[in-house]
Amino acid sequence: MKHIIIVLTVLSSVFSFSQTKTTDASNTYKKRILESTEVDFLMSYYKQEGNHASVTGGIGDETLTDITPTFVVAIPLNVDDVLTIDAGISAYTSASSSNLDPFDASGASNRAGYDDDDDEGSSNNNMAGAVTGSPWVASSGASSQDVWGSINASYSHSSDDRNTIWSANVGFTTEYDYTSIGFGGSLTKLFNEKNTEISFKTQAYLDTWSPKYPTELDSYLEAGQNLNNGFFNGIDILDQNGIAIDKNGAAVWLPFNTTLIQNKSRNSYTASFSFSQILSKKAQFSLFFDLVQQKGWLANPMQRVYFADRANYYIGNASSISNYMSRANKDVFHLADDIERLPSSRFKIPIGIRFNYYINEALLLRTYYRYYFDDWGVNSHTFSIELPIKFHAGKFVLYPTYRFYNQTAADYFAPYETHVSTSEFYTSDYDLSRFNSNQYGLGLRYTDIFTKFKIFNLGLKSFDLKYSIYNRSDGLKAGILSAGFKFILD
Repeated sequence: MKHIIIVLTVLSSVFSFSQTKTTDASNTYKKRILESTEVDFLMSYYKQEGNHASVTGGIGDETLTDITPTFVVAIPLNVDDVLTIDAGISAYTSASSSNLDPFDASGASNRAGYDDDDDEGSSNNNMAGAVTGSPWVASSGASSQDVWGSINASYSHSSDDRNTIWSANVGFTTEYDYTSIGFGGSLTKLFNEKNTEISFKTQAYLDTWSPKYPTELDSYLEAGQNLNNGFFNGIDILDQNGIAIDKNGAAVWLPFNTTLIQNKSRNSYTASFSFSQILSKKAQFSLFFDLVQQKGWLANPMQRVYFADRANYYIGNASSISNYMSRANKDVFHLADDIERLPSSRFKIPIGIRFNYYINEALLLRTYYRYYFDDWGVNSHTFSIELPIKFHAGKFVLYPTYRFYNQTAADYFAPYETHVSTSEFYTSDYDLSRFNSNQYGLGLRYTDIFTKFKIFNLGLKSFDLKYSIYNRSDGLKAGILSAGFKFILD
């Protein structure tokens, strides 16, 4: 992060002396698109709790915390052109993703790679009874926390009459299990004395999986599909009745599908259209829609699936099997039947409208509605309203917000252990289930166009603080605290 900040500071210094405000032969004055370099520092803290962890097949602890600091620097290159650099990280801990290897806390994962001829592996056989795991207990494995990083650069140019704006952008993102390269461009036209605006934007994201799999599936393949080798050496596998199976017998645990990711790409292409019209001095209306095409491996290889028509097998404490779906289960884990599998393409169309109305000098009304549908069977409605209230000569704005969302379930969703193995596609990710949600927020914004408050050569132009509470009908609850500071470089 330190290196990113240094780069942004150097770039800001290099371009801050930009060129003159007169550019044509007639020396006609032209207002700059951006008068001075602007630096935004954004920070958010997110925490959630829930009972439907997707990594453990639709049940389990969903506790997650995330901190996301981001810097955005907008640099005027000259009168018409602006370069914007956006760099941020997201550091999170997740009980759900930690259970990619639910046995890690008990030391079981350290057994990976041992076989029957390995003396060190054999010496660990006495630990077999101590190997436990649970979807309700966070593991200490590598996947329990991660840092997502992203950097993007965009360049925009405005025509002399300011009625045409085009831009181009490129970015790079990396995380624990994937990398992404994104690029795109946009064109905006203003008409009717700038009362009408039409925009077109395209964007592409070329992602590459570095797939991570549930430890029992991965270890099974590494052990040559032999339950007496590697991770499984010396570990009892229990049936539904809590009885240790004969690993050389006919009734044994084995994955339903031993084929993992073959196509590691996941690409998304978006075309966006928007139309905005000022209706009067008090009212503005806008309409937008997107066309989104995704191709590649669209399922998450970390997420387990369990079938109702296959026998259940466990590792851990036999007496806890009957209590498996309860948070009281602290020491037994259900071995996966397969990973999530979904179609290799998805087509999405969101269509939305906005309507803003100036009520009086102290009060505004901002509304938003979006309808979404895709070819996976998901349909959704989103409605939000914001009521900014100005006070103290307009320097402060208090803005309460409310957002309602509901969706239908994807064709391929079913809860824990209700899928059947004859299906071609399946997921127990509750983000693809049927649910509705409510989000309530309250924000405070401070604006000082004279930037009287200074930090070195940076004048504070605005400050924004907001807290939101999110509740979902499947039991997921979250709180979001966000803050933003906008500085002007003198």
